[in-house]
Amino acid sequence: MRLSLPAPAKLNLFLHITGRRKDGYHNLQTLFQLLDYSDLLDFELNDSGRICLIDEQTGIPPTENLIYRAARCLQEHTGCPQGASIRLHKRLPMGGGLGGGSSNAATTLVGLNALWATALSKQQLMAMGEKLGADIPLFIFGQSAWAEGIGEQLTAIELPPAWYLVIVPDAHVSTGKIFAHQGLTRNTHPIKIRAFLERGGRNDCQAVVESIYPQVKEARLWLAQFTEARLTGTGACLFGCFDSDTAARSVLEQLPHQWQGFVAKGVNQSPLFQQLPSKY
Repeated sequence: MRLSLPAPAKLNLFLHITGRRKDGYHNLQTLFQLLDYSDLLDFELNDSGRICLIDEQTGIPPTENLIYRAARCLQEHTGCPQGASIRLHKRLPMGGGLGGGSSNAATTLVGLNALWATALSKQQLMAMGEKLGADIPLFIFGQSAWAEGIGEQLTAIELPPAWYLVIVPDAHVSTGKIFAHQGLTRNTHPIKIRAFLERGGRNDCQAVVESIYPQVKEARLWLAQFTEARLTGTGACLFGCFDSDTAARSVLEQLPHQWQGFVAKGVNQSPLFQQLPSKY
């Protein structure tokens, strides 16, 4: 039995750091916008009990990859005797702030929960995902969402249609390095959803990222010629919002050769659940 599923990207439309917890994690507020641009994972059931990950792009040792770890976590939690071969087709940049690794793990939990018929609820899968990574619950939640806590307290939100140009500078940003930086703002006053929708917000990580990775600042200043340019997550990717696919692509065509980029539509419902066969 086989199944192919997307692992979509996300943008942080803003990111406020509101405090640091005793366990080292940071409390935050953010608005997650899901995109119709994804990695792809192929799953094939086996009866051997083995998890085989085929990943020819990331260079991460298979047993350290979040995909493998998520599969093993589900297997151990449920006592499932079956195994799976998983092939990753990577499109989302690593270290870009688009949530690729977390989305891969979420798609693995959702996909194998279906293939193995382990029948865990979405809430159970989200709790499992939270132990593996703070952004994983979002992708299992499957909707664009306002988030608080460490990103696990999610409230679904309907966002208006928008198209995004995402620029990928030549930088792989370490999330741990950014959150450990002495210059990071950690005391932004919490706001309400309405306040963001009326006045917007900022990314508290942006100044630190740009101080360490000047190529990120260079790309932001270029994009700012056309629209407001913002960092997503802890970077390195930058994005600008446009009213149409045509407007976004017209700027993409002017992108300097040293950077990569793509255009994606913001979606309120995850492509993962839209493509999960109805029988699951």
